[in-house]
Amino acid sequence: MITGRALSQNSAPLRQSYLFHLDNLSVEFGASPALKSVQLTIYPGEILFVTGPSGAGKTTLLNVLAGYTEPTSGKAVLPFMRSEKHFVSTVFQDLRLLNRKTCEENLWLAYDSGVYASKTDFYQEMESLTRYLGIQSCLGKKMEDCNGGLKQKMAMVRALLCKPTALLADEPTSSLDKDNSYKLFELLNHYNQKKGLTLVWATHNKELIKQFPGKIAHLDQGRLVYSGHACFI
Repeated sequence: MITGRALSQNSAPLRQSYLFHLDNLSVEFGASPALKSVQLTIYPGEILFVTGPSGAGKTTLLNVLAGYTEPTSGKAVLPFMRSEKHFVSTVFQDLRLLNRKTCEENLWLAYDSGVYASKTDFYQEMESLTRYLGIQSCLGKKMEDCNGGLKQKMAMVRALLCKPTALLADEPTSSLDKDNSYKLFELLNHYNQKKGLTLVWATHNKELIKQFPGKIAHLDQGRLVYSGHACFI
């Protein structure tokens, strides 16, 4: 049974062990600023909730951390710039699932012979993750026949099967009820505690944040107005 909750690290002066570092970073789309002078450092093994109202810049921030969006000004130092050992998985609103393939075929896209000793090891990991989330019986189902909640779970399993250093997730429980949202984060929390997974999760779900210790980065109109422990949620 996967249980346990990991406390994130306390904030500390910038040191060489950071995983992500944004230095006075701004992003503009045309004349519209999406992020304004953001200063943020994320260390290995941290859980960071990115919060803020709609349009605050949460998705843009995650796109910068993933390397999908270039800053207009300032600097972004990302894991893959510094080491080939780091791999970052993403679960964004575009889940990038192949609708005409089965769930299992979609999960096999995560297989890497350089990461797993054998296909048997990969399959056992797949079975363990899908069993825990209660979706093992859906592996033969075509993705186009799955509802939004099942698709989100499959996308999360595929991301974890890549054995990432960090996982960036943008509202990955938007189609899940309270119990399934909690169970999914329990799984992620287990990976954080036992395997050192760094988790950056954009969410409006304040109840989830209250139940799992971590840090928050709160955005408002593109500005990072608070970064630290979730004491005011």
